Amino acid sequence: MDEHKENIHAKNVSVKMANIKEDKEKPCLKVYSAEDSAPQVSTCQPNRDFSHPVYKEIAVTNGHINRMSQNELQKKLAELQLDTRGVKNVMKKRLKSHYKRQKLMQTAAEGGFTDTYYDYICVVDFEATCEVDNPSDFHHEIIEFPMVLINTHTLEIVDSFQEYVKPELNPQLSDFCVKLTGITQKMVDEADSFPAVLERVVAWLQERELGTKYKYAILTDGSWDMSKFLNIQCQISRIRYPQFAKKWINIRKSYRNFYKVSRTQTKLSTMLEKLGLTYSGRPHCGLDDSRNIARIAVRMLQDGCQLRVNERMHAGQLLSVPSSAPVEGAPAPHSPRSRE
Repeated sequence: MDEHKENIHAKNVSVKMANIKEDKEKPCLKVYSAEDSAPQVSTCQPNRDFSHPVYKEIAVTNGHINRMSQNELQKKLAELQLDTRGVKNVMKKRLKSHYKRQKLMQTAAEGGFTDTYYDYICVVDFEATCEVDNPSDFHHEIIEFPMVLINTHTLEIVDSFQEYVKPELNPQLSDFCVKLTGITQKMVDEADSFPAVLERVVAWLQERELGTKYKYAILTDGSWDMSKFLNIQCQISRIRYPQFAKKWINIRKSYRNFYKVSRTQTKLSTMLEKLGLTYSGRPHCGLDDSRNIARIAVRMLQDGCQLRVNERMHAGQLLSVPSSAPVEGAPAPHSPRSRE
């Protein structure tokens, strides 16, 4: 659905976007005990004192890394048994992150700061009904609801959810949609309505104690899954937009800010390529797309990026969440409620 979302964006046929600004990532340390059987709920305090001497040491190290050639970077990464794949800028980030973590963990062990953002990140990448040329009044209906769960402490993909959804307004899938997504007419004909599937999504999240015992956030590849597809689908299904999905991490924005690249370098295939990864699975399968997005998120966390919520929905509009805002996890999910 990646390129198709780009086409939708270019046509500008949906939700108004306001106050979208570039957000700078602030460094934040993740520290946890090797003996812990499960991650503990934690709170990040973004207003840390960056005058601490450790940051001067990190700055000196970063300056040295900036002067290294690509061969020198690969050699040093290999010596440290770190991943040597990716373009030069990615390797720099990886090496800087390694040394930063070492210094911050040493500081934490000596009684310094220890904070983290989320215990879990839940990746969502919907597939929706579509045409070759979508009319301006075309309503995209969600036909696949996938979720992939990342444990941010172990940096592993630990679970997944997938269900197909029966469209209501346009129950007959177009040939283009079937070819693009691999979702057949039989799959959606045998599927449940969106409210029923959302009910099971909520139960899945509740069973994993997300929003109660563990702090979590939703992550998407761009803005459109939540601000357009989910927003429109809730209107069609006559249910209220779920509270747990009102804020999310737009990984494209995080990737762009962290690796200092242009907007054109944030397509799913490009991000994978620049990180030295290859796509695994079938493109435009929602679950496979979600897994590949999760792989990017894990690699970014390994490279030292502190993924945090950077977008939200308010009164039907897409808004930016500034990096200065308090870091909060998504609320505990609840069953969908009627708009009436």
